[in-house]
Amino acid sequence: MTRTFDDLKPVLELFWRGPRRKLLLGMLISTATILSGIALLGLSGWFITATAIAGMSAATALAFDVFSPSAGIRFFALARTASRYGERLITHDATLGTLAELRERLFRGSSERRAAEELRMRPAKLLFRITQDVDALDSLYLRVLVPLGAAFAAALAIGVALGLLHPVVGLAAGAFLIATGLAVPLLAARAAERPARRRAHALEVLRSRVIDLVSGQTELVMAGRLTAQRGKIADADRKLANADDRLNFVETAVFAAFGIANAILIAAMLLVVAALAKSGNISAPVASFAVLIVVAALEPFAALRRGAIELGRTRLAARRIGPRLLTVASPQRSDPPDGIAVSLDHVSVRHEHAPQLLLRDLSLSLRSGERLALIGESGAGKSTLLGVIAGEIPIEDGKVVSVPGTLLTQRTELFADSLRDNLRLADPTADDSQILHALTAAGLGAYIAGQPKGLDTRLGEGGLGLSGGEARRLALARLFLRDTRLWLLDEPTEGLDGATARDVIARLKANASGRTLVIATHIQREAEIADRLLIMKRGHVVASPRRGEAAFETALAALRQD
Repeated sequence: MTRTFDDLKPVLELFWRGPRRKLLLGMLISTATILSGIALLGLSGWFITATAIAGMSAATALAFDVFSPSAGIRFFALARTASRYGERLITHDATLGTLAELRERLFRGSSERRAAEELRMRPAKLLFRITQDVDALDSLYLRVLVPLGAAFAAALAIGVALGLLHPVVGLAAGAFLIATGLAVPLLAARAAERPARRRAHALEVLRSRVIDLVSGQTELVMAGRLTAQRGKIADADRKLANADDRLNFVETAVFAAFGIANAILIAAMLLVVAALAKSGNISAPVASFAVLIVVAALEPFAALRRGAIELGRTRLAARRIGPRLLTVASPQRSDPPDGIAVSLDHVSVRHEHAPQLLLRDLSLSLRSGERLALIGESGAGKSTLLGVIAGEIPIEDGKVVSVPGTLLTQRTELFADSLRDNLRLADPTADDSQILHALTAAGLGAYIAGQPKGLDTRLGEGGLGLSGGEARRLALARLFLRDTRLWLLDEPTEGLDGATARDVIARLKANASGRTLVIATHIQREAEIADRLLIMKRGHVVASPRRGEAAFETALAALRQD
């Protein structure tokens, strides 16, 4: 039980810090619904029995008050209908609002450096966390907490009502309801935990393998692995079906257990009220009332059935996404001295669990407005150094200070959305005139003018519909929209033809006035705009010539040309 609470604690805290009043109000209205239903059933039984007895003689029939019980029945019927509607409205609104916040926090938590890198390698895993795992958490409130609160209130109310007949009867009935109503769901949760986990794992594997089949069918055919992949999908589907069968069996057993417990409770109450009525302690209408309220006594606890069956899945989902919900303080990066844009002091970097350092005892100072090109063979540490300056890669030792910067990577992430919204990722407050100015500065003015829908033109997945050069220019427009003093560029023209690459470089130079540039490159045309070269080899700086020095021209000439 302690482990269950530990797994669910981050999610429970999120619910509690969220729309707390709505959550409590939803539980209260759910309790009112249950109590109204029990009261309606008991009062109806009392009224029918009392009316039948009163009708046995004219004197009692004329004296019998039919209006007060009728009004009570109408009240409880309307109250149950209204509270049922209010319960659905409030509990689902509160739950959906909390899950929306949960998804946002999950996105933010997954964007942490190492988490993002891990999930980037397994995108289906991230998709499953954001969809299925988050959806699994709605049962925590709707199918566990709400029915549990309503069930305890119902047990208490029934115990008090029966206690008016006889204290021992009320105490025994309340104890039986709580003991049985909790024991059955707890046993069901324990029995269903393993198959629920297996089902969640099987569903994730099934979806992942189907995605691999659809997206990689050409490669699978070429490698002769299509049949094997289909076999893996069938195997995951079988495991999913087996888990479903086991869960269905547990649910059926729970349903039967509650049916047996309810039958025992009704039989016991019949015997008790018969004895009390025979001794003259209660009347026939009161006996009818007592029997009928226990008929619905276990109904609130039976509502826990689905929550208990899904508790294993809920725990698994909470355990998976709980660590992503914890607020991780971003490392503090102090501002550099005036006139300095970037300063690294004896910085060392290592991938997690890697034996060798990527950067070793590296020191660097870059003046504001200076343009630096990082050159060296692949694996020298150029991209790593850019990531360190951008704050994307944690350091093992040393100190890094820099002004706020923007990192333009080799890969342009474009989404199936409008041009406007793709650009607003860089500046959510940018208006259309600013966006058009950035597009024109990036060389896409003619392109956007030729689009009938202008900025509302939609792109396909991954920027489908744009050429490589246009996609790169769109990334450049994003860079221009970011009003930062430091630009970090990782091979900005790689893969472009010579004419397009030279135009991109020219536009970078034209819009980089007053800004500090750091460019990781092995292409001559990109390094030509630099004031200084930083020559790297295996995480070390081996030379740092400036423009005008012979070593600068020699290193520049050794780079790859167009």
